[in-house]
Amino acid sequence: LLLLQVSASCLWLGRSEVVTSFESSCPQFFFRETPPNEALEPENPAWICQRYKNQYYFATLYDRDRRIPVYSAYLYQPGPGKRPKTWLVEPQLMGPTYPKTMEREWTLLNYFNVSLEQLSKSQAMLQDYKNLTGLNRGHLNPSSHHPNSSSRTATFTLTNIVPQDEKLNGGAWNNYEQQTMTRRTQGCNTTYVIVGAVPGNNYIAKGRVNKPSHIWSSACCEVDTNHRKAWAVIAENDKNKVQLLTLGELEDVLTQLYRRDQVSLFDSNCPRE
Repeated sequence: LLLLQVSASCLWLGRSEVVTSFESSCPQFFFRETPPNEALEPENPAWICQRYKNQYYFATLYDRDRRIPVYSAYLYQPGPGKRPKTWLVEPQLMGPTYPKTMEREWTLLNYFNVSLEQLSKSQAMLQDYKNLTGLNRGHLNPSSHHPNSSSRTATFTLTNIVPQDEKLNGGAWNNYEQQTMTRRTQGCNTTYVIVGAVPGNNYIAKGRVNKPSHIWSSACCEVDTNHRKAWAVIAENDKNKVQLLTLGELEDVLTQLYRRDQVSLFDSNCPRE
């Protein structure tokens, strides 16, 4: 019986939400189950299959050192509904013995014997985003691109948030998320989206959380089995302006900004022109 219990607990640990790869755990959020290549990977990455109420809703590559997401990948399925109010964190970033789903800070502190110090070492916290000047908690994967209450709530995890310029977040970026995406996805059966942030030289919260220099978004849409279209945007994170690009142009810009290998965001069957 003891052996059974031990093996059962090992199986459970194997379902950890901070995973070894997206391909093996939540590949469904990427076109042809192909995540971006390694050119964007930070020194201390965490692959998170974002899980809420026992279901995966999107995937996030997280930069543990800078305490911001590198990118979040999801399926574009907008629907009506209210914007959630509850912010969540990712217990798995503290270690595999913690809950496998995102939780409220309050729940971890009161029910799981977690200290604020423990939590703060592993990721950004609510305190880091208090008293911001000219910046918002900017979603990479926006709640409005999801069809129901649970999927929208899942986007309200701090592992999906970066310090984003207030005017950009409420202005040109919001306009892209709400209007341009609606227009561009006309005729699409399935739209795969990857939204990311390029690390910058500035920090908030006494150097704990990086303020990205750029925010970017890319989409690959399947019109039917033989036809696909793709597009992308990038914005400097101190200007209220979004630049529309081809997928290939965005990959080239990111390659220059990261100064590493050539960036590839989607499988090669997505058009770059």
